[in-house]
Amino acid sequence: MEVPENMVGEVSAAHALAGGDAQRIGWFRFYFEGERWEWSPQVEAMHGYAPGTAHPTTELVLSHKHPDDMGRVAATLDDIRRNATAFSTRHRIIDTAGNIHHVVVVGCRLYDHFGTVIGSNGFYVDVTPMMQRETEARVTEAVAANAEARARIAQTKGLLMVVYRLDAHTAFHPLRWRSQECNIKLRRIAEQLVEDFSGLECGETLPSRETYDGLFMTVHLRVKS
Repeated sequence: MEVPENMVGEVSAAHALAGGDAQRIGWFRFYFEGERWEWSPQVEAMHGYAPGTAHPTTELVLSHKHPDDMGRVAATLDDIRRNATAFSTRHRIIDTAGNIHHVVVVGCRLYDHFGTVIGSNGFYVDVTPMMQRETEARVTEAVAANAEARARIAQTKGLLMVVYRLDAHTAFHPLRWRSQECNIKLRRIAEQLVEDFSGLECGETLPSRETYDGLFMTVHLRVKS
Protein backbone atom coordinates (compact mmCIF):
# COMPACT_ATOMS: atom_id res chain seq x y z
CA MET A 1 0.00 0.00 0.00
CA GLU A 2 1.47 3.32 -1.05
CA VAL A 3 1.89 5.73 1.85
CA PRO A 4 1.43 9.52 1.35
CA GLU A 5 4.57 11.45 2.08
CA ASN A 6 3.00 13.31 5.01
CA MET A 7 2.22 10.01 6.74
CA VAL A 8 5.64 8.38 6.65
CA GLY A 9 6.37 9.34 10.27
CA GLU A 10 3.07 7.97 11.49
CA VAL A 11 3.51 4.68 9.66
CA SER A 12 7.05 4.24 10.98
CA ALA A 13 5.88 4.94 14.52
CA ALA A 14 3.01 2.49 14.24
CA HIS A 15 5.28 -0.26 12.91
CA ALA A 16 7.82 0.39 15.66
CA LEU A 17 5.10 0.23 18.27
CA ALA A 18 3.62 -2.97 16.92
CA GLY A 19 6.74 -4.93 17.77
CA GLY A 20 5.43 -7.90 15.81
CA ASP A 21 1.94 -7.64 17.29
CA ALA A 22 -0.19 -6.00 14.60
CA GLN A 23 -3.21 -5.66 16.87
CA ARG A 24 -1.82 -3.23 19.41
CA ILE A 25 -2.09 0.36 18.21
CA GLY A 26 -2.46 2.11 14.88
CA TRP A 27 -3.55 5.36 13.30
CA PHE A 28 -6.55 6.48 11.26
CA ARG A 29 -7.59 9.52 9.26
CA PHE A 30 -11.11 10.57 8.34
CA TYR A 31 -11.66 13.28 5.73
CA PHE A 32 -15.02 15.05 5.70
CA GLU A 33 -14.93 15.55 1.94
CA GLY A 34 -16.12 12.36 0.33
CA GLU A 35 -16.28 10.62 3.74
CA ARG A 36 -12.81 9.21 2.99
CA TRP A 37 -11.01 7.02 5.53
CA GLU A 38 -7.40 5.84 5.82
CA TRP A 39 -6.24 3.07 8.16
CA SER A 40 -2.75 2.00 9.16
CA PRO A 41 -1.90 -1.70 8.70
CA GLN A 42 -2.41 -2.18 12.44
CA VAL A 43 -5.98 -0.86 12.32
CA GLU A 44 -6.65 -3.02 9.25
CA ALA A 45 -5.46 -6.04 11.25
CA MET A 46 -7.72 -5.16 14.19
CA HIS A 47 -10.65 -5.40 11.79
CA GLY A 48 -9.38 -8.68 10.29
CA TYR A 49 -7.90 -7.42 7.02
CA ALA A 50 -4.46 -8.07 5.59
CA PRO A 51 -2.33 -4.94 5.12
CA GLY A 52 -3.34 -2.96 2.06
CA THR A 53 -6.56 -4.89 1.41
CA ALA A 54 -9.11 -2.79 3.31
CA HIS A 55 -10.87 0.11 1.62
CA PRO A 56 -12.60 1.70 4.61
CA THR A 57 -15.76 3.70 4.18
CA THR A 58 -18.10 5.06 6.82
CA GLU A 59 -20.44 2.17 6.10
CA LEU A 60 -17.63 -0.38 6.54
CA VAL A 61 -16.39 1.29 9.73
CA LEU A 62 -19.85 1.15 11.30
CA SER A 63 -20.46 -2.41 10.09
CA HIS A 64 -17.62 -3.61 12.33
CA LYS A 65 -19.01 -2.03 15.50
CA HIS A 66 -20.60 -4.29 18.06
CA PRO A 67 -24.42 -4.00 17.77
CA ASP A 68 -24.67 -2.77 21.37
CA ASP A 69 -22.14 0.00 20.70
CA MET A 70 -23.07 0.99 17.15
CA GLY A 71 -25.63 3.65 18.07
CA ARG A 72 -23.23 5.45 20.39
CA VAL A 73 -20.39 5.34 17.86
CA ALA A 74 -22.67 6.52 15.04
CA ALA A 75 -23.75 9.46 17.20
CA THR A 76 -20.11 10.34 17.91
CA LEU A 77 -19.30 10.20 14.21
CA ASP A 78 -22.27 12.44 13.42
CA ASP A 79 -21.05 14.96 15.99
CA ILE A 80 -17.57 14.90 14.45
CA ARG A 81 -19.05 15.65 11.01
CA ARG A 82 -21.36 18.44 12.17
CA ASN A 83 -19.15 20.15 14.75
CA ALA A 84 -15.60 19.06 13.83
CA THR A 85 -15.06 17.96 17.42
CA ALA A 86 -12.19 16.08 18.99
CA PHE A 87 -13.29 12.86 20.66
CA SER A 88 -12.40 9.74 22.58
CA THR A 89 -14.49 6.61 22.87
CA ARG A 90 -14.22 3.07 24.15
CA HIS A 91 -16.24 0.44 22.32
CA ARG A 92 -16.13 -2.99 20.70
CA ILE A 93 -15.40 -3.95 17.12
CA ILE A 94 -15.96 -7.31 15.45
CA ASP A 95 -13.31 -8.43 12.98
CA THR A 96 -13.89 -10.42 9.80
CA ALA A 97 -13.45 -13.70 11.70
CA GLY A 98 -16.09 -12.75 14.26
CA ASN A 99 -13.64 -12.01 17.07
CA ILE A 100 -14.52 -9.14 19.42
CA HIS A 101 -11.91 -6.48 20.14
CA HIS A 102 -12.29 -3.87 22.85
CA VAL A 103 -10.76 -0.65 21.56
CA VAL A 104 -10.08 2.87 22.74
CA VAL A 105 -10.20 5.40 19.90
CA VAL A 106 -8.93 8.96 20.31
CA GLY A 107 -9.17 11.58 17.58
CA CYS A 108 -8.38 15.25 17.17
CA ARG A 109 -9.11 17.80 14.47
CA LEU A 110 -7.24 17.36 11.18
CA TYR A 111 -6.24 20.64 9.53
CA ASP A 112 -5.11 21.48 6.02
CA HIS A 113 -2.26 23.87 5.21
CA PHE A 114 -4.62 26.85 5.54
CA GLY A 115 -5.74 25.96 9.05
CA THR A 116 -9.14 24.70 7.96
CA VAL A 117 -10.54 21.63 9.74
CA ILE A 118 -10.88 18.95 7.07
CA GLY A 119 -11.42 15.85 9.17
CA SER A 120 -10.19 13.88 12.14
CA ASN A 121 -7.10 11.84 12.87
CA GLY A 122 -5.87 9.85 15.81
CA PHE A 123 -5.28 6.31 16.99
CA TYR A 124 -6.88 3.00 17.95
CA VAL A 125 -5.61 0.98 20.93
CA ASP A 126 -6.68 -2.65 21.24
CA VAL A 127 -7.38 -3.25 24.95
CA THR A 128 -8.57 -6.84 24.81
CA PRO A 129 -7.49 -9.18 27.65
CA MET A 130 -4.61 -10.51 25.55
CA MET A 131 -2.98 -7.08 25.67
CA GLN A 132 -3.90 -6.50 29.28
CA ARG A 133 -1.90 -9.60 30.32
CA GLU A 134 1.38 -8.02 29.27
CA THR A 135 3.59 -7.91 32.34
CA GLU A 136 4.83 -4.76 34.04
CA ALA A 137 8.36 -6.19 33.93
CA ARG A 138 8.27 -6.19 30.11
CA VAL A 139 7.00 -2.60 30.06
CA THR A 140 9.67 -1.26 32.38
CA GLU A 141 12.43 -3.25 30.68
CA ALA A 142 11.52 -1.74 27.33
CA VAL A 143 11.42 1.90 28.38
CA ALA A 144 12.83 2.60 31.82
CA ALA A 145 16.48 3.62 31.93
CA ASN A 146 16.57 4.67 35.58
CA ALA A 147 14.44 4.88 38.71
CA GLU A 148 13.49 8.52 38.22
CA ALA A 149 12.30 7.87 34.67
CA ARG A 150 10.32 4.84 35.84
CA ALA A 151 8.59 6.89 38.52
CA ARG A 152 7.61 9.68 36.12
CA ILE A 153 6.42 7.25 33.46
CA ALA A 154 4.39 5.35 36.07
CA GLN A 155 2.86 8.63 37.21
CA THR A 156 1.87 9.50 33.66
CA LYS A 157 0.45 6.02 33.11
CA GLY A 158 -1.69 6.57 36.20
CA LEU A 159 -3.07 9.78 34.73
CA LEU A 160 -3.93 8.05 31.44
CA MET A 161 -5.52 5.18 33.36
CA VAL A 162 -7.90 7.62 35.05
CA VAL A 163 -8.64 9.77 31.98
CA TYR A 164 -9.18 6.92 29.48
CA ARG A 165 -10.14 4.12 31.90
CA LEU A 166 -7.24 1.85 30.90
CA ASP A 167 -5.36 -0.71 32.95
CA ALA A 168 -1.69 -0.28 33.89
CA HIS A 169 -0.37 -2.34 30.98
CA THR A 170 -2.49 -0.76 28.28
CA ALA A 171 -2.05 2.83 29.47
CA PHE A 172 1.60 2.63 28.47
CA HIS A 173 0.90 2.07 24.75
CA PRO A 174 -0.56 5.51 23.87
CA LEU A 175 2.30 7.14 25.78
CA ARG A 176 4.93 5.22 23.83
CA TRP A 177 3.04 5.81 20.55
CA ARG A 178 3.08 9.58 21.11
CA SER A 179 6.80 9.47 21.93
CA GLN A 180 7.76 7.59 18.78
CA GLU A 181 5.42 9.50 16.48
CA CYS A 182 6.92 12.82 17.63
CA ASN A 183 10.48 11.43 17.86
CA ILE A 184 10.77 12.72 21.44
CA LYS A 185 12.07 10.65 24.36
CA LEU A 186 9.30 8.99 26.30
CA ARG A 187 10.55 10.41 29.59
CA ARG A 188 10.23 13.96 28.29
CA ILE A 189 6.73 13.29 26.94
CA ALA A 190 5.78 11.88 30.35
CA GLU A 191 7.21 14.84 32.23
CA GLN A 192 5.35 17.32 30.02
CA LEU A 193 2.03 15.47 30.36
CA VAL A 194 2.33 15.45 34.15
CA GLU A 195 3.00 19.20 34.07
CA ASP A 196 0.11 19.81 31.66
CA PHE A 197 -2.45 17.70 33.49
CA SER A 198 -1.39 18.96 36.92
CA GLY A 199 -1.65 22.55 35.71
CA LEU A 200 -5.31 22.30 34.75
CA GLU A 201 -7.59 24.44 36.85
CA CYS A 202 -10.27 22.33 38.50
CA GLY A 203 -13.36 23.98 39.93
CA GLU A 204 -16.35 22.04 41.14
CA THR A 205 -16.07 19.74 38.13
CA LEU A 206 -13.12 18.11 36.41
CA PRO A 207 -11.93 19.44 33.02
CA SER A 208 -13.69 17.97 29.99
CA ARG A 209 -12.36 14.89 28.20
CA GLU A 210 -11.70 17.08 25.16
CA THR A 211 -9.35 19.20 27.28
CA TYR A 212 -7.28 16.14 28.16
CA ASP A 213 -7.39 14.87 24.55
CA GLY A 214 -6.09 18.20 23.28
CA LEU A 215 -3.19 18.24 25.74
CA PHE A 216 -2.27 14.66 24.92
CA MET A 217 -2.32 15.12 21.13
CA THR A 218 -0.30 18.37 21.24
CA VAL A 219 2.15 17.52 24.04
CA HIS A 220 5.09 17.55 21.61
CA LEU A 221 4.55 21.27 21.03
CA ARG A 222 5.29 22.07 24.68
CA VAL A 223 8.20 19.74 25.43
CA LYS A 224 11.12 21.90 26.46
CA SER A 225 14.24 21.59 24.32
